Amino acid sequence: METVFGIVVDGAAYGMILFIISVGLSVTLGLMRVVNLAHGAFAMVAGYIASYAAQGLGLPYAAALVGAVLVTVVATLPMERLLYRRIYGSANELSQVLLTIGLTFVIVAGINYLFGPTLKRIPLPDALLGTVSIGPKSIPAHRAFVIGMGAATILGLWWLLERTDFGIKLRAAVDDPNMAAALGIRTERLYMATFALGTGLAAMGGVLGAELLPLEPYYAIRYIVLFLAVVAVGGAGSIFGSAAAALALGIVDTAGKYLIPNFGEFFFYAALILILFRWPHGFFHGRGA
Repeated sequence: METVFGIVVDGAAYGMILFIISVGLSVTLGLMRVVNLAHGAFAMVAGYIASYAAQGLGLPYAAALVGAVLVTVVATLPMERLLYRRIYGSANELSQVLLTIGLTFVIVAGINYLFGPTLKRIPLPDALLGTVSIGPKSIPAHRAFVIGMGAATILGLWWLLERTDFGIKLRAAVDDPNMAAALGIRTERLYMATFALGTGLAAMGGVLGAELLPLEPYYAIRYIVLFLAVVAVGGAGSIFGSAAAALALGIVDTAGKYLIPNFGEFFFYAALILILFRWPHGFFHGRGA
């Protein structure tokens, strides 16, 4: 039972990190029709900035987290204006892939030049180094914090996209941008805000998940497949689908590494293949949030 409990806790924490990073990609792909392969690079940028802020500048964890998210969002907004805006809704997916994968390699090279091609750490505060008691069981405080942040992200995104004017206007702009513009909706601002939201989520996940997805020189290239897998299994544009996919894949992958560590990520990709065989369009394809 201890092993099962450990698998569930670690798998849920790992899944929540995958969700926080991937859901921004899911929203961008599902609502804005952009295959943003540079999404993982944005998470990497935030992680490296937070590491520098915490270790180089001595800032506390919370300040490093918030600062890294804000800096990453501000730094990527010119890319949205100059590059991404040109491919919104483009029927040529190949141009989207080439643009964003090229941007990924540029960002990876830049980060390695500025910070060095070494593994980076983000020191955790004392409050996240202990354990949290849940009945007779105790779980690491950092795992509990990550799970809580993931749950808050699910609820916050659902409320934003389903219960606010922003979400209504965004869906209208995606379905018929010309009609939305004729009704006075500033579609360019909506797209910029959505891009910033997705980037901010990637940045937050990159910092929160540094203990589970280590900040290495080729982070953006190594992990983008995991983020795309969550989007594929959950269904593009689906918040709850991304959450369900991330938790399922996270727990399966963790169980495999607990029980048969020599198999590496075999169980993750095996589960991915089986799920897509049964649900080719993802868990929540066409079901909204």
